[in-house]
Amino acid sequence: MGRTSDAREKLLAVAFDLIHENSYGTVGVEQICRRAKVNKGSFYYFFKTKTDLVVAAYEEHWQIKQPDYERIFAKQKLPLQRLTDWCEYIREVQKKRRLKYGHACGCPYTSVGGELATSDSKVRKKAQDLIERHVQYLIEAIKDAQQSGMARDGDAQEKAELVHSFVIGLLLRAKIYNDLTILSRTESGIFALIGARQ
Repeated sequence: MGRTSDAREKLLAVAFDLIHENSYGTVGVEQICRRAKVNKGSFYYFFKTKTDLVVAAYEEHWQIKQPDYERIFAKQKLPLQRLTDWCEYIREVQKKRRLKYGHACGCPYTSVGGELATSDSKVRKKAQDLIERHVQYLIEAIKDAQQSGMARDGDAQEKAELVHSFVIGLLLRAKIYNDLTILSRTESGIFALIGARQ
């Protein structure tokens, strides 16, 4: 069974990489199997469709990076420090991905979610789910900033959604321009949105 579970892990890793490097529409099952060195029979043993693989791959990716989010948004840190550390983390991840793929990649969840939002409800729902998980960390940091007087009062969830949308917008712009220096504006924009008092 070790061999088949290894095949599943390879498929998950390769699917995430290929789709993030290119797009959902341009990557086929055959290409994924070839890159993973897994036969098509093994693919269909684990996944009914490419969509099922993608949903599983994106969940797997979140599980791998969630410990980073727990560390970045640790409650013992000052709220604005959590947000600053998150911005730095985003920049570091994007730098690593550009080195790996040769271009700025943007956000993997919203890239695929945006590509398939009107045509594939499974992928759209998974993208929504992953966005909500990110936003929950932001809500807690913003609430704590408000309670400690570091940010203006207001609806923390609404502000967290605005912050997330702003960052996704910067990531998309960085991808389109292939210019990661655009991400240097992240903190100033976030702090303006939440009315941060430093």
